[in-house]
Amino acid sequence: MRMESAEQVPGLVKNLYELVGHLEALFPERSFPLDGYLVGSITEALAAQQYGLELVPASATGHQATAPDMRQVQIKAAQAKSVGLRTEPEHLIVLKLAPDGTASEVYNGPGALPWHHAGKKQKNGQRPVSVSRLEVLMSDVASEDRLATV
Repeated sequence: MRMESAEQVPGLVKNLYELVGHLEALFPERSFPLDGYLVGSITEALAAQQYGLELVPASATGHQATAPDMRQVQIKAAQAKSVGLRTEPEHLIVLKLAPDGTASEVYNGPGALPWHHAGKKQKNGQRPVSVSRLEVLMSDVASEDRLATV
C-alpha cells in the first residue's frame, strides 16, 4: 500500500460512519452497522499500514498478513464484545475501529495466549475470546513479542 493512499483511510472510514448516521436518521426503524467483511478489510488495511505488514490474498486461510520478520499474522476487528478464532494464530493483532477512522490496539502478541483462553468451538467453527480478556492478556505480552509500529 502506498503511504499517501494509507493516510486517506481514517478520513474515508469517518465518512462511512457519517453515512451510516445519515441513513439511520432517514430510517430510524433500521440499523446500518458497519460489520462483516467491510470492517475486517478496513482493519486489515490499517494494520498493514500501522505495523508494516504484507497482506496476503483475501482468499488465504489462517492469516491475513506476513510481518517483516516473516511471522504469519491473523488480524481481527473488535467491533463486538468478542472476536472469533478458527485456528491458533502464530501472531494475533486485534484492533478496535473508531468512528473517526482511527484504530486502537486491543491485542498484539503471540496467538497461543488468546487461543488458550478462547471458548469452546461454536456452530460457525470459531472459538470466541472476549475483548476484555484480550485486553487483560495484552498486559502479559512482553514488548519483544509485540509487532512494532512503523
